[in-house]
Amino acid sequence: MSAKGSKVLEITLRGLILGVLITLVFTAANVYLGLKVGLTFATSIPAAVISMAFLSAFKDSTILENNIVQTVASSAGTLSSIIFVLPGLLIVGWWADFPFWDTFWICASGGILGVLFTIPLRRAMVTTSDLPYPEGVAAAEVLEVGEAARGQATKESREGLMAVIWGAIASAGMALLAATRIATAEVTKFFAVGAGAYSGIDMGYSLALVGAGYLVGLSVGLAMLLGLLISWAGFVPYLTSLHPLTGSVDNYTSHLWSTQVRFIGAGAIAVASIWTLLKLIGPVVSGVVGTLSASRAAKAGEGDLTDTDLSPAWIGIIALICFAIIGWLLYAFLQPTTLAGSTSSLMIASIPFVVIGGFLVAAICGYMAGLIGSSNSPISGVGILAIVVCATVFVAVAHPADDMQKPLIAFALFATSIVFAIATISNNNLQDLKTGQLVGATPRAQQWALILGVIAGAAVIPPVLNLLAHAFGFAGAPNIHTVTAQPLAAPQATLISALAQGVIGGNLDWKSIEIGAVVGVIVVALNEFLVWRKWISLPPLAVGIGIYLPMSATLPVVIGAIIGHFYDVWANRTASPEYSKRLAVLVASGMIVGESLFGVLNAGLIVGFSSDAPLALVPADFAYMNEIGLGVFTLLVVVLYAWIMKRARAFKPA
Repeated sequence: MSAKGSKVLEITLRGLILGVLITLVFTAANVYLGLKVGLTFATSIPAAVISMAFLSAFKDSTILENNIVQTVASSAGTLSSIIFVLPGLLIVGWWADFPFWDTFWICASGGILGVLFTIPLRRAMVTTSDLPYPEGVAAAEVLEVGEAARGQATKESREGLMAVIWGAIASAGMALLAATRIATAEVTKFFAVGAGAYSGIDMGYSLALVGAGYLVGLSVGLAMLLGLLISWAGFVPYLTSLHPLTGSVDNYTSHLWSTQVRFIGAGAIAVASIWTLLKLIGPVVSGVVGTLSASRAAKAGEGDLTDTDLSPAWIGIIALICFAIIGWLLYAFLQPTTLAGSTSSLMIASIPFVVIGGFLVAAICGYMAGLIGSSNSPISGVGILAIVVCATVFVAVAHPADDMQKPLIAFALFATSIVFAIATISNNNLQDLKTGQLVGATPRAQQWALILGVIAGAAVIPPVLNLLAHAFGFAGAPNIHTVTAQPLAAPQATLISALAQGVIGGNLDWKSIEIGAVVGVIVVALNEFLVWRKWISLPPLAVGIGIYLPMSATLPVVIGAIIGHFYDVWANRTASPEYSKRLAVLVASGMIVGESLFGVLNAGLIVGFSSDAPLALVPADFAYMNEIGLGVFTLLVVVLYAWIMKRARAFKPA
């Protein structure tokens, strides 16, 4: 469906209001879950499903209007990731709570810049790219199936809708079963692999991640598998063999992975990111030129609306406003501190860090989202690299005395929060634009919609953060206001705060990051060789992701990619390979939909009942939960693919 020359409804008041309301609810849920367990859920697909259900009451609603709703609401799944950095200001004891306007403007100005910085990347990374964009494709499939079901209910559209529904029911059912504790959500086993050496396996029973594995494809799946092997078959056994076991095997092995191996992954991601950026220079320049050309064509009444971004004039005006706000935030932060005498030098260092660093992370995060999806993108790895660079630069500029170290740590976290806000939205925006490209939307309309979503999300984040800080506090922080002895873990914010303190205090161990950089160089060289021989591509970023992310989040993706590959081989022998593969894409999309919607519901129950497991039916140590989890997970995968294969065999092309 092309928007070229069309009068089809796209941006409507009812759609914008619905999108904002969904954003407010989803952002609050994501902030809580992110601080609790270090993970957030993508909101685009659940928002699309809710939008279609609500707007179906209006006869003139369209697929483009539903797309705008999910675009607005998608900011809730990404802007909430600011919690991976911002709570660090409480953890290091600089803030006692979250000032509304400071927090709002950090999120709003950074998030809007994230939208603007991805505009010149659109053509290079969406229009002319072969990146899979799993969540963007899934959202488009959901929108198209919903639209087809409203219109002519052909047999193919009915089966497509059923594919989404069955995938959603299966994944939501698996997540519900895990929430009752009858089945475990993941299984973790550690074991000896030699004299004094240990490793482990951590499998998450997430059908959403299996679906994402199908959508990202075999190449990315194998690259992530290589990263897992480097981590858990290489570095973890080696490092555990160097030191005698202290405490339990579980805690000892997990500690070494989180404090050393994960930083190796961060180093590998850094090198892969730099290499990716170098390869993107040409396409990005072409994208900037194309944006200018398309803008001129639009002004002349020519050109295709589906290839029209915000005009350069609007980009410039909005960017200048954001830069002015950011400059004011940084200046106001410094004045009451012992760093006031170094204001000029720190401003000169921090503004380019925000602007240039922000654009670089926009490209990096956009690429990673295109590769494996927004919700699986290791955006906290970018935060790790950003805080290390930021703190190092600030130390070189300010030469802090002892009484300047604490405010400099806080200022580094403050500046990195702005860059991180840019990263969170760029991590999402290109995914949205991919959805828009597939359904015939106008990029300019989506960009305006996302700016509105950023503002809505930025307004709800400060009060939710304050509510949680006052009720629970954060692990390791001076919990002045808390009423419970169970602080939120805030794992990424704790790690990033420790890094800032280590760099500025001069006691950070750089060895793991340097080793990771060497691994990154080797992986880049390996991939270039494999591509040159036309064998297979192993994207270096995906390898780094496999090292950095927990195995529970990556192993299901690998499994989904491998199963999907064998299914596609089988599908190529059917009467209609395209239809067979489309069914699999829709089921995979449904898997993501179901678990995401249940995540929203469960988050509300967790907050409403002030309980970690409000749906628990059995104790946390229920004897058969591992066996039931594995059995149900395996059964659901088998049943879903059996249904797809049965429908694919029965399909007779016209």
